[in-house]
Amino acid sequence: MALLLGPAGIGLFGLYSSICDLTRSVAGLGINSSGVRQIAEAVGTGDAQRIARTVTTLRRVALYSGALGALLLLIFSKPLSRLTFGNHEHTEAVALLALAVFFGDVSAAQGALVQGMRRISDLARMSVLGALYGTLFSIPIIYFFRERGVVPSLVCVAAMGILTSWWYARKIKVERVRLSMRQITDETGALLKLGVVFMASVLMMMGTAYLTRIIVLRKINLEAAGCFQAAWTLGGYYISFILQAMGADFYPRLTAVANDHAECNRLVNEQAEVGLLLAGPGVIATLTFAPLVMQLFYASEFWPAVEVLRWICLGMTLRVASWPMGFILLAKGERKLFFWSEFLSNVLFVGLVWLGVGFWGLKGTGIAFFELYVVYWIGIYVIVRRLSGFRWSSANRRVMLLLAPTVAVVFASWYFLSNLAAMIFGAVMTLLAGIYSLRMLCTLIPLKRFPQLARKMIIFFRLAQPDTTV
Repeated sequence: MALLLGPAGIGLFGLYSSICDLTRSVAGLGINSSGVRQIAEAVGTGDAQRIARTVTTLRRVALYSGALGALLLLIFSKPLSRLTFGNHEHTEAVALLALAVFFGDVSAAQGALVQGMRRISDLARMSVLGALYGTLFSIPIIYFFRERGVVPSLVCVAAMGILTSWWYARKIKVERVRLSMRQITDETGALLKLGVVFMASVLMMMGTAYLTRIIVLRKINLEAAGCFQAAWTLGGYYISFILQAMGADFYPRLTAVANDHAECNRLVNEQAEVGLLLAGPGVIATLTFAPLVMQLFYASEFWPAVEVLRWICLGMTLRVASWPMGFILLAKGERKLFFWSEFLSNVLFVGLVWLGVGFWGLKGTGIAFFELYVVYWIGIYVIVRRLSGFRWSSANRRVMLLLAPTVAVVFASWYFLSNLAAMIFGAVMTLLAGIYSLRMLCTLIPLKRFPQLARKMIIFFRLAQPDTTV
C-alpha cells in the first residue's frame, strides 16, 4: 500500500482507520473486552448455564452495538469529514466506513468468546487468516483504485475478519438457553459495568490517535501524517505481536487469581520478564536497522519517519515493562483507578504531541511517545504497589539493568558514529542481546515447549541442553 499510495495516501489510510476505530469504541461500549473477563469468570465456575447466558448476551449486545455504530457513522459522516479534513469531499467515504464498523464489532465479540474460552491456538489462527484474506482482497483494490480504494479495502479487511472469527467461534459448543428479560438485563448490566470503563479507555486511546494525526496534518501536512503512520505502524508491530500473544492467555489467568496478591504479582512479574526478553532484541534491531526497515516496508519517500521510529522504539521498551502491571487494575475490577490512569496518560500524550510538533516538527511525535511512557511506567508502578504490594522481582531488575543501557547506547550511537559504524555496532549488540534473551527463555520455558525446528537450533548452538527425560 505504501508503494502504491505514497506518504499522503498512507496518511489518508491512517485518518480513515482512526475514524472507524473511534466509532467502534463509542458504539461498542467496551463489551467485547469486558466479555473476555465475564466469559473467563463463567468458565472458572464450570456452570454451563452461566457460560451460555454470558455468551448469548454478548453476541446479542455486539450485534446491536455494531448496528448502532454503523448508524451513527452514517448520520455524522458529513460533520466528521469536515472536522477531519476541513471539507465535505470525504463524506461518502466516511459513510462507507459504517460497514467496517459493523463487521468489526461483531468480529470482536466472536474473538472475545474464543479468548475467554482460552482457545489460544484458534485465536492465533483467526487473527492470521483474517489478516491474510483481507490482504489478498484489499491490495488489488488499492492497485486499481488507488486513494479511492482505501475505504473499500478497510471494509474488505473487516469482512474477512468476521468470516474467520465466525469459523472458529462456531467450533465452541454452547448450550442453547432461553433468557428472561430479568436475566438479559442482569447479564447486560454485568457486561456494561466494566465495559463502559473499557470503552472509555479505548475511546481515549483512539481519540488520542485521531487527534495526534489531526495535529500533524494541521501543523505540518498530509505527507507528514503518512510518515507518522508508517513509524507508528512499524514501531508497534513487533511489540504488539508480543503483547497480544501474551495477553490472550495472561488476562484470563490473572482474572482467575485476582484476589490472591502473591499469585497475582508472581504472574505479572513472570509476564514482564518474558515480555522484556522477547522485546529487547527486536527493539535493538529496529533501532539499528530503522533506515533499512523503512525502505523495505515502505519507500524512500518515508525517510522522515526513521527518526520518529527510533523514539517510538524507546517508548515501546517502557510499554512492555509497564503493560503487565496495568492488567492488575483490570483483573481486580478497579474501574475508577483504571479510568483515571488512562485518562491522564492520554491527555498528557496529546499535550506532549502538541508541544513536540511545535518544537521539533515530525520528530516531536516520537519524543512525546517516549516521554509519555517514562511518566506512565513510574505512575502505574506506584499505583499497583499500593493496590497489591507489587514489587519487581530480582530477575526483572537484572533484565532491565541490562536492557535499558543497551537500548540507550544503540540509540545514541546514531548521533555519535557514522551510519555504517552505528549499524555494525547495533548489529553486534542485537546478536548479543538475542543470545542472552534466548538463554534466559530456555531456563524459563521447558525445551519441549519450543517448536521442533527452534528446538534443534537451540541445541545445535548449545543454548540449552537436550531434554533426556522420558
